[in-house]
Amino acid sequence: MKRNGYIALCFIMFFTIFSPLAVAAEKAGPQTGEMNFAPNAKAAVMIEADTGKVLYEKNSNEKMPPASITKVMTMLLIMEAIERGELKLTDKVRASERAASMGGSQIFLQPGEEMVVEDMIKGIAIASGNDASVAMAEHLSGTEETFVAKMNERAKQLGMKNTHFVNSNGLPAAEHYSSAADIAIMSRELLKHEGITRFTGTYQDYLRKDSANPFWLVNTNRLVRFYEGVDGLKTGYTSEAKYCLTATAKRNNMRIIAVVMGVPDVKTRNNEVSTMFNYAFTHYQVMPMYKKGETVEQLTVDKGSQPKINVVTPHAVSLLMKKGESANSFKKEVVINSTVNAPVNKEQVVGHIFIRTMDGKEVNRIDLYPEQTIDKAGMWEILKRTTKNVLISY
Repeated sequence: MKRNGYIALCFIMFFTIFSPLAVAAEKAGPQTGEMNFAPNAKAAVMIEADTGKVLYEKNSNEKMPPASITKVMTMLLIMEAIERGELKLTDKVRASERAASMGGSQIFLQPGEEMVVEDMIKGIAIASGNDASVAMAEHLSGTEETFVAKMNERAKQLGMKNTHFVNSNGLPAAEHYSSAADIAIMSRELLKHEGITRFTGTYQDYLRKDSANPFWLVNTNRLVRFYEGVDGLKTGYTSEAKYCLTATAKRNNMRIIAVVMGVPDVKTRNNEVSTMFNYAFTHYQVMPMYKKGETVEQLTVDKGSQPKINVVTPHAVSLLMKKGESANSFKKEVVINSTVNAPVNKEQVVGHIFIRTMDGKEVNRIDLYPEQTIDKAGMWEILKRTTKNVLISY
């Protein structure tokens, strides 16, 4: 009797474990271990900003409509133009009829209205203004179509493999798509421009302050006000995309970027991003190693207008560790070219910082760049140096 009962129990366990329902339940879990921080999102990803380390992901490479998160790339091109000196915050931008005709979220630009770049960025970052996005695109590139081509080219440069833009604001369009992983990439790149959080982290402000009709801006990202450390980045919504958000928060020198796409409502969207942040800040810490633009070493430039140049970090460099983990578990190695030939472009990679575990596993690699562009020296300068070196040798 006992033997028959034992056999029956084995049969029950067999069919329970290997039934289609049990197998389906196992496959339904998120892609990263057993963590399921975003059960209601169609796709999600969370990374640490300095290292780019992925802390959580779910369908992160799936192509989906990004809605107004598109404006992250628009803001990135604006900030890069400012950094290159091609654009100033005080420059005036005139709104075309086409820009003023954009529907959806807007700051209600009138055809022919002029607004300075700083206020246009506020309109994009805080109020998600579709009209402001198009006005800036036209100002920078002549037409929105030309600007969008630059958006796609920049996406390609950043390694965004599942992204294609059709417009600058994210209004619904065929073949306009991105992925959670790609959105994290461009969000991380935008955050390298430290001034952007002055706009994305503002909860409320005004446009046309000195006019008879001031326009009140309230950030579409409510986490800016209600979650400690959040200072960006961009919300998105269309009926097809549902509710999307790329958010960033910084605490104790650690910046986290969390992206969710295809969430059914705002409350759920904010809750899932908050859960992701809670996990990251509870379980991880960073040890700062270099500041952005900090000199790592000097490099000899053969036949350059300057004989030596500083080699610097393109962004802050940190070591990401689980809380309780020791920095002694990792080792750093700086590898720099001994000499480069002029001319040297400031965007040219001339070395790396490698972060490895003690058993040699690479956990991070940071490209290093010249502090500035160095032209080739003229013949007279080269002759003077050669003569000086000969005299010194004697």
